[in-house]
Amino acid sequence: MTNAPDTMTTDTQWQGPDSGPPAPAVQYSSVLGSSAAVTATPGSIVRGRTPRRSAILLFGAVLPIALLAAWWGIAASGVVPAYRLPSPAAVWEAGVDLAATGQLAQYSAISTQRVILGFLAGSAIGLVLGSIVGLSRWASAFLAPTIGGFRAVPSLAWVPLLILYIGINEDSKVTLIAVGALFPVYTTVAGALRHVDPQLVELGRAYGLRRWTLLMRVQLPAVIPTIVSGLRLALAQAWLFLVAAELIASSMGLGFLLIDSQNNGRLDRIFLAIIVLAILGKTTDALIGLLERYLLRRWG
Repeated sequence: MTNAPDTMTTDTQWQGPDSGPPAPAVQYSSVLGSSAAVTATPGSIVRGRTPRRSAILLFGAVLPIALLAAWWGIAASGVVPAYRLPSPAAVWEAGVDLAATGQLAQYSAISTQRVILGFLAGSAIGLVLGSIVGLSRWASAFLAPTIGGFRAVPSLAWVPLLILYIGINEDSKVTLIAVGALFPVYTTVAGALRHVDPQLVELGRAYGLRRWTLLMRVQLPAVIPTIVSGLRLALAQAWLFLVAAELIASSMGLGFLLIDSQNNGRLDRIFLAIIVLAILGKTTDALIGLLERYLLRRWG
């Protein structure tokens, strides 16, 4: 009895004169640097139709435009008095006045600088602590209860201590923001590293990776989406803690603009400060999104 020839041992297979050239091999790389060639025919990959970026942006702008139109309509109708709800035009004029004096740009730059410094410091510390707690049961048993207690302390509770120990200066404000950014990164990294696939870790050890190299080349790349989510939460916390710091002990910044406008009855400037904070927060969050794309291309 004659055995049938084995057609799976060759890279390509003859499909007749009309089949065309063989399908190219697609190369896929893993986090460990190994690669595997996979041959796929043009009909074997089904690509869904994805919406264009411009359509997504336009769709995301529908709700803000609707809110702006509703705000404009309510203010113009007189249902709510102007001293309780300034019109968009009044808020725009307040922004133009502050921009003409240079205060708007100065306050925005100072607040953004404080947030970036505090966010970078807090995220770095949170990443280190989260890695230690997530990879070591002994470190988790020793550190996790204490860090969890500190995490439960409200942001304003730190302000008196920071003023007494550090003083009313930039260091106290950046420290408070760093405290706010620390805990989201710590929590997400520690939880994610506890649930890394053990087989992936064993594969890394089989390649000769140990401790620091294993963490940087296998474990952290495996939890990049979770880390980015933690960074986004940390950035939001940084903006929240910024306002807490500037509301109490500051002479410049968007938080100071809020409290100063409240004391002077300038509701239009209060709305302006809130809108600027929203724009800056969304812009910095978009930068985190770009970082996520780069990390996923690099290690995803």
